[in-house]
Amino acid sequence: MADLPAPGNALPRLARSRLPVPGIKRPPRAPEAGIVHLGLGNFHRAHQAVYTADALRHAEGPWGIRGVATGRGRSGPHPVIEGMSQQDELYTVLTLSQGSGPAAQVPGVHHRGLVAAHQTPEVIEAIASDITRIVSLTVTEKGYSLTADGSSLDLDDPAVRADLAGRGDPMTAIGLLVRGLQHRMRGQAAPVTLLSCDNLMDNGGRLRALLDAFIGALPAPERTDLQAYLAASVSTPSTMVDRIVPATTDEHRALAARCFGVRDTVPVVAEPYRLWVLEDDFRASRPAWEEAGAVFTSDVAPYELMKLRLLNGAHSLLAYFGLLRGLARMDQAVADASVGAAVRAAMTDEILPTLTLPEGVNGPAYVAELLRRFANPALGHRTAQVGSDGSLKIPVRWAGAIEENLAAGRVPTVLALGVAAYIKVVTGGPDAYDEAALGVVADPAAARLRKLAARAGGPAEAARILIESGGLLPEQVAGNAEFTSLVAEYATALGTPSGIEAALREVPRTAR
Repeated sequence: MADLPAPGNALPRLARSRLPVPGIKRPPRAPEAGIVHLGLGNFHRAHQAVYTADALRHAEGPWGIRGVATGRGRSGPHPVIEGMSQQDELYTVLTLSQGSGPAAQVPGVHHRGLVAAHQTPEVIEAIASDITRIVSLTVTEKGYSLTADGSSLDLDDPAVRADLAGRGDPMTAIGLLVRGLQHRMRGQAAPVTLLSCDNLMDNGGRLRALLDAFIGALPAPERTDLQAYLAASVSTPSTMVDRIVPATTDEHRALAARCFGVRDTVPVVAEPYRLWVLEDDFRASRPAWEEAGAVFTSDVAPYELMKLRLLNGAHSLLAYFGLLRGLARMDQAVADASVGAAVRAAMTDEILPTLTLPEGVNGPAYVAELLRRFANPALGHRTAQVGSDGSLKIPVRWAGAIEENLAAGRVPTVLALGVAAYIKVVTGGPDAYDEAALGVVADPAAARLRKLAARAGGPAEAARILIESGGLLPEQVAGNAEFTSLVAEYATALGTPSGIEAALREVPRTAR
């Protein structure tokens, strides 16, 4: 897509009056907003919003979406909310496949969005509204205010403490939810479902535990009333979401302009594949998402674990190996013979044995399908984007598989190399990988991990310190001498010019 022209201002802006155009239908008007969604990012707009638009073609209902942009510290206009506002709350979902042009859909289910940092009272009012039946979230792992090990609510987080004290407007997603529920309770609104759509194992149960922890830390009168209300009127079903949605680039905007003749400043791109598995535990009504292909079940856990460890876990491995190999895109990482073979070995030999797959799912076939999806060059998914926030992702994506392998007497060599590669990327400084060419890997723990690594006398010692004190892996893994020694050995190897290439060639042979 590098040869595509930038979208010119001469093109008409995407709007209802400009639709339909060849390839894009005009969506119906968004119905009443029965859904409030926290986290108006690309994934929500290419996944839940598309499912909702498709469901509304089968069954009507008050299932418009009031999107809320979250995140601390943002000042000025929010680009997605402002862009959608200038386009009648519309945007294009470009589905990109190998070897064919893009398909386009305009969901058209959103109402005017809100920015939580500047419009907190309006957000709380939307959560508390009797019209609202579902409050959903895609705020990423870091949006849940978890402790460093991911086990519980971080009650030492200054923003969480401020939210508990009621000093000013809530700053955290959990604080927003609790204060919204508090207003909902006082207004005697209908029961509501809180629906986490983030990559957290047992995300519904985790969300419930975080709400319980926050409410449990409130003063007695507030605590008692909210605990009773939560038990009687709020459900938190678990979900599994799956669709590869890379960051939007100017090339994607140019592609939309060239193919469809309208200017869209906030399109999203996605692969053709999508899946949504939901626990069937809704306290109030919901859209007919099953008519759009969603799967409802009483047990989401096998789907969650399969996706977190195989898709997300392999994605992270590809990102760190790709960065150290100088590869900017995920499809390039899959196509690289040494990277592709190592990641395939990890999926087949180290991750699949730790899973009980959902009924009807063939493990090797699922692995092959994932590798085909990763190899889609049309997405332009960047290794630096996937590699960001690794300190939050690794405990969820890799730690369980590593722990189960060690408990079974197996040392997961590719995953050990993955830990060493992550440490190299995050703490290795400008010599770790080419930031100018590949992009910056952002990580909230980077400064802390670099400070820990600075105490060491070399890469091996730094790896040991980070495994023991970095909060990346559980104690059982950190205390395993064989695994820790292997990571330290790889960390030393990665300090040499040919280290990553040699290690990648070796690990598929030793994976067991």
